[in-house]
Amino acid sequence: MSIGKKRALIVDDNTALARVTQFALDGAGFETATACNGRVALDLALESQFDVVITDQQMPEMNGTELCQKLRDEPNYAECPIILLTAKGLELELSKIQEEIGINATFAKPFSPSAIVKSVNELLTVPA
Repeated sequence: MSIGKKRALIVDDNTALARVTQFALDGAGFETATACNGRVALDLALESQFDVVITDQQMPEMNGTELCQKLRDEPNYAECPIILLTAKGLELELSKIQEEIGINATFAKPFSPSAIVKSVNELLTVPA
């Protein structure tokens, strides 16, 4: 692990989308890890601290909102920025989910990798 790099956990069962997001964040200077579902992501998050979590909603074993709820119950992740990615944006009550679970941003698929990087950078910037 490089000293000073912010760490991002990317969770998506779609390997291609996870790699695109990972490539964009790596290029922006982040250290990244990926997980194929919420259960694997939770294990990774409990083993190591991440500065931001970017998760898909619809995944096998544990979906994105379940993962977010479990992370919010952990002291190390109570305030960690979380971005939710979803292909079901029109079917979910995103504003309700954001408020209830404390998700910081949502993106509908397909999304712009540069928009994800911009959002992550804004969420991790400490206000003056």
